[in-house]
Amino acid sequence: MINIAPILFYVFSGVLLSASLMVVTARNTVHGVLFLIVAFFNAAALFLLAHAEFIAMILVVVYVGAVAVLFLFVVMMLNLEGGEMHRGIKGYTFMGVLIGGVLLVELLLMGLSWYTAPEAFDLTTAPTSGLKITNTQALGNLLYTHYALGFQGAGLILLIAMIGAIVLTLRHREGVRKQNIRDQQERQVRESLRLIDIPSGSGV
Repeated sequence: MINIAPILFYVFSGVLLSASLMVVTARNTVHGVLFLIVAFFNAAALFLLAHAEFIAMILVVVYVGAVAVLFLFVVMMLNLEGGEMHRGIKGYTFMGVLIGGVLLVELLLMGLSWYTAPEAFDLTTAPTSGLKITNTQALGNLLYTHYALGFQGAGLILLIAMIGAIVLTLRHREGVRKQNIRDQQERQVRESLRLIDIPSGSGV
């Protein structure tokens, strides 16, 4: 019987690498964002093959459904010219290659140390070892038991950052009509509705 998992792995990996290359080489920014969405979907498929269904779902819902689509809307609204962007990027080619090389070396060193560590396999199977639970259940047990304080702290930091962004972008300008919730709630029917009796045949 043919094991289809390795075949799917190479197919998804090949499409992911090709889409990632097209993201940084596409001259049209809208096409680049669309290739980014393709890359996210294939990365989610790879996570599914690794039995990490929760991470795959988060990748599709958050990155594809929110981040990538938001990028697409921003690019379409700004109407960016591909030629101007590429002319500006050429000046940073050397620095980009240097930073990318440093990150690649760090990833290789991290992967090498992980696969050569004797306790690596025990750490990967620790959340589900001896338990008949899924990957999502194991992750939930870890987040809301052992790391509950850190998880709540991260949520609080994100909330503070969101409030800070709203406060920083709030502008009070003269002549701009604003919504008053109290006036809307206290408004009566007679203030918003007027009945006019128009005689027959005298309409507009």
